[in-house]
Amino acid sequence: MTVSARERLDAALGRIDDPKGEGARACLTVYREQAKAAAEAADARAKAGISLGPLDGAIISIKDLFDVAGEVTRAGSKARAEEAKPAAADAPVVRRLRAGGAIIIAKTNMSEFAYTGIGANPHFGTPGNPADRKRVPGGSSSGAAVSAADGMCEIAIGTDTGGSCRIPGALCGIVGYKPSRQRIPTDGAFPLSYSIDSIGPIARSVEACARADSVMAGESYAPLEPAPLAGLRVGVVEGMPVENLDETVAKRLPQALDVLKRAGARLSDETLSQIDGMVQVNSKGGVQPAEAFTVHRDLLSRRADAIDPNVRARLERARNVSAADYIDMVRDRARLICSMDARIADLDVLVWPTTPIVAPTMLEVAAADDFARKNAMLLRNTVIVNFFDLCAISLPMLREGGLPTGLMLVARNGNDHRLFRIAAAVERLFGA
Repeated sequence: MTVSARERLDAALGRIDDPKGEGARACLTVYREQAKAAAEAADARAKAGISLGPLDGAIISIKDLFDVAGEVTRAGSKARAEEAKPAAADAPVVRRLRAGGAIIIAKTNMSEFAYTGIGANPHFGTPGNPADRKRVPGGSSSGAAVSAADGMCEIAIGTDTGGSCRIPGALCGIVGYKPSRQRIPTDGAFPLSYSIDSIGPIARSVEACARADSVMAGESYAPLEPAPLAGLRVGVVEGMPVENLDETVAKRLPQALDVLKRAGARLSDETLSQIDGMVQVNSKGGVQPAEAFTVHRDLLSRRADAIDPNVRARLERARNVSAADYIDMVRDRARLICSMDARIADLDVLVWPTTPIVAPTMLEVAAADDFARKNAMLLRNTVIVNFFDLCAISLPMLREGGLPTGLMLVARNGNDHRLFRIAAAVERLFGA
């Protein structure tokens, strides 16, 4: 029996409203009446045999940094909530979701300005991780992942500049996707890094992420056919991405690789010298931090005390990056992107752990120094994908009742459709 959109919406609203749940911290704005009207319209279309596409009637949440006409775009910031002007129009991504029949239920909490992988927000509260409410959810799309994992929506839309869809996806035990950035317009999404920001979905399945991705990219959607795993060329990355893994990740990674090998995938150990080049470029301050400082320097000069101290510290570190160094970093990054693309051309997919550690407890990141260390660890593996302009997906590794961890599958820029097919096969394999 098919469950109506209105029934599914009511169930999702019930989870948001549950006083024992995380709705108050995960969802900063709830579009209760608008969502009910959209659900009833979706049910009417379904009854008439009309479909607007693969998201028609789907319950969707959107991150707090997307423009919605007539609303202030807070981006997780108390200062912006107080002084920013309302958006004149919906972001293109929001327009595409609405046009595709999606039911937008809420705007979700996030790290202020999308600038930590922890997911903490001192202004609006930090939503607890679904696996252990005393632990952080991961960020920056924290409320997005919690809303999807806890059933407050069916698909959450986040952004990913250094791992902000994949990190919370991994830590919350669901799927997070980072697309080839040029495929989905970032206009109307409050920026962190103009040249690196991307928009992606977080959901409980690869198929749900693929449906959302197709609508946001303005592409037609075909049901996913899992790719054959026998003979698949899988590059297992060595070096930095597998160094200093915690006990849980260190145990589950070889288990996941063994499952792939037994399914017939051709695993090869790969050392990528380009990662060393990335580290060298970032030693000058990094492209993304320099761009982030540019976005926020006016607010820093006027209301620094209103910004999350952990975010403010990261922004301030880029204050003294020179124009010459920035230009050098942009040029060096472009050269390394081309080098990496050529290096992995003979592989179907690269794999490494999404994060080297499980979700820290909130107590473990309470002190500024501890926060900075854990944040750097959470971002370490995912930021590689953004630097090299690749596409990637985080899939839950086998849990065995413990805390969630993620395996990241990485592909060349533009290979999103192929990556979704591979991910669907790996998801099925892990589920079995």
